[in-house]
Amino acid sequence: MQLLRRLAAALAFSVGLAPVFTGRVLAQVPKPWQMGLQTAHSPVMARIESFHTLVLWIITLITLFVGVLLIWVLVRYNARRNPVPSRTAHHTLLEVAWTVIPVLILAIIVIPSFRLIYYEDRTTNADLTVKVTGHQWYWEYTYPDRNNIDFTSYIVKDADLKPGELRLLSVDNPLVVPAGKNIRILTTSTDVIHSFFIPSLGVQRYAIPGRTIETWFRADQPGEYHGECNQICGTNHSFMPIVVKAVTPTEFDAWVQQAKTKFAENPPADPSRFAAAGTQQ
Repeated sequence: MQLLRRLAAALAFSVGLAPVFTGRVLAQVPKPWQMGLQTAHSPVMARIESFHTLVLWIITLITLFVGVLLIWVLVRYNARRNPVPSRTAHHTLLEVAWTVIPVLILAIIVIPSFRLIYYEDRTTNADLTVKVTGHQWYWEYTYPDRNNIDFTSYIVKDADLKPGELRLLSVDNPLVVPAGKNIRILTTSTDVIHSFFIPSLGVQRYAIPGRTIETWFRADQPGEYHGECNQICGTNHSFMPIVVKAVTPTEFDAWVQQAKTKFAENPPADPSRFAAAGTQQ
């Protein structure tokens, strides 16, 4: 009965918010009991999802074939039906088959795999570049082609959460980008290895000290896309959420003008103020 009440409440909440989010996607976060990938909201993630489906079908068919083969061997070649074991030591056709068929299967997997790797590696016509710097334990975003706007993004503590904000996934300053535009991401780190990971946008890149690594994404629709640092980076690793806020190009231009003033007057905060953020949740 309690489960039915929760489902009804969730449905009412969703229906109530529908007019508010017309034309925008709801916050993209993991769902309870979710088994598959998050819904794709970028061309990169759409290709990842397609490749995942291809590999899933291949491994399913291989598993079924091996399972049926094992059952057939157990039934056909058990000791009762074959009291005298076969002395067969060589079978040319069979040996060619079990060599050639796996090679063909690997080729079917490798070709789209390499195409996907090169596709998500970088974009040649970026509309915006953002430098993402990982710190223990927060993110720093810099817009080199927008007057070097620079700001930090910290997790919002439980005590400071506002209505509608998500526990452990909300931040004080999201990464704001224009929807429908190619966004070049350059990742690096100042201390240890972090990982910039946004599932619904198909973004996952290490942030390594002394290196700059490139990737890209394009948010298909305005909305909020949530992610996490998914490389264990120390005590508060689990308190490094990522929020990408995609807005219309007009809204983004307005945000840039406000950000120039806002972050010039409020430089990045002292990291020590959130040094123990994880223990204060």
